[in-house]
Amino acid sequence: MTRWAPGARERLQTAALDLFVEQGYDETTVSQIAARAGVTDRTFFRHFTDKRESLFTGSEVLVTLFTGAVERSTATDPVDLAAAALAAVTEFFPEERRTWSRRRTAVVLANPALAEREQLKMVTIAQALARALRERGLPDPAATLLGRSTVTVFQVAFDRWLTEDEDRPMADLLQDTLSALRATLAPRG
Repeated sequence: MTRWAPGARERLQTAALDLFVEQGYDETTVSQIAARAGVTDRTFFRHFTDKRESLFTGSEVLVTLFTGAVERSTATDPVDLAAAALAAVTEFFPEERRTWSRRRTAVVLANPALAEREQLKMVTIAQALARALRERGLPDPAATLLGRSTVTVFQVAFDRWLTEDEDRPMADLLQDTLSALRATLAPRG
């Protein structure tokens, strides 16, 4: 493959994930990833700062999807704002991404440093979401609670998306999980 072939970033991500699954994250080098993708090490570093970033690129897109939905929503109810944010992230998880996400999650969970990075990503999203909610007028601690709760709903739905046998769409799982949270918090009488 020539060094000018399009799609280098995607080929690098695929090569990295394949190698992480085949031989382990720690045992995989940037040179191996680049060779598998048909590019040079230098090309790898044009796209990613290190091999870890090949798994975490796109995090900024998730933040933008969550916060942008809150900013654009016409809803005034805080939980409806959270629902809008959750609905917006479904575009990042089409059905064809499920297998890749399963493999990526297995690699992340098998490596404590990567698992820690994944949790940091979730905290970053929760903080950005809380900030967007505050900008919409929701005071603290409600904005922080709702930001973190929304990310928890996302994580639970994502885990279900990866593990459920029936292969339900992410949108359905997000709605079901948010409904379960609402039912849990509903006053009992």
